[in-house]
Amino acid sequence: MDFLDKGNEYFQIALDKAVFYLPRIIIAGFILWIGFRIVKKLVQLVGAALERTGFSETLRPFLSSTVSIILKGAVLFAIASVLGADLTGLVAILAAAGFAVGMALQGSLGNFASGILILTLKPYKINDWIQVEDKFGRVEEIGIFSTDVLTPGNKILIIPNSKITDTVVTNFSEKGMIRLELEVTMPYEESFSRVKDIIEKALDGVSLILEDPKPEIGIINFDSHNIQLTVRPYVLPDNFWEVTFACNKAIKKAFSENAVKVAYSEGVEIGLIGE
Repeated sequence: MDFLDKGNEYFQIALDKAVFYLPRIIIAGFILWIGFRIVKKLVQLVGAALERTGFSETLRPFLSSTVSIILKGAVLFAIASVLGADLTGLVAILAAAGFAVGMALQGSLGNFASGILILTLKPYKINDWIQVEDKFGRVEEIGIFSTDVLTPGNKILIIPNSKITDTVVTNFSEKGMIRLELEVTMPYEESFSRVKDIIEKALDGVSLILEDPKPEIGIINFDSHNIQLTVRPYVLPDNFWEVTFACNKAIKKAFSENAVKVAYSEGVEIGLIGE
């Protein structure tokens, strides 16, 4: 008899629980179904809005995924609340975990924030030639955490985005041309006008130099052995190294053909200063 009483008691408890939770489970299931459908539609609208506003192709999927995770998390929290779960402890645990992860990934979060800025403000784009401090090359990929740059020596530099936003970035492709900075020396006894004319004629033979603006040639410094000249032709960014090598070769050949002398460190002599 006691066994039957216990069975009836347990059955009544189960029935009470079912009556109490079944409507909540049904409501939770409905919230889950309709909530995820709404989230999917909202994410599609966000993606379309980002595309219309010109956001980067790299950034759009990331932002859409972030919005999707946040909204789905809100739906799951709503379901837990409907089922009667105590969310206070869970919120505290998530807050503590978020703080710990944030401290552990402080550098990565800085790169992430910088990546968002770069992809939003677009100081450079893929295939642009840029210089970050002493690092020079063509942008191969712009990621959330880093930017990949291909150097003229065919090396890939993976530059953290936080380093890029914290320093001066030179974008050589923004204006569509680059000014080369070539250094040439001439002896003190030589005429600058003659050497300048020789260099100009040598540069005329380099086909990839832009005609406008004209190359700049001038005296930049005086040292103990030579007069230092700077030669500044303008080229397209993709022709940077090809023209650099061609100019140096053409100037050397022209100096040789016109008997322009240079000083050697083991045989320096005091001489006259030319015009």
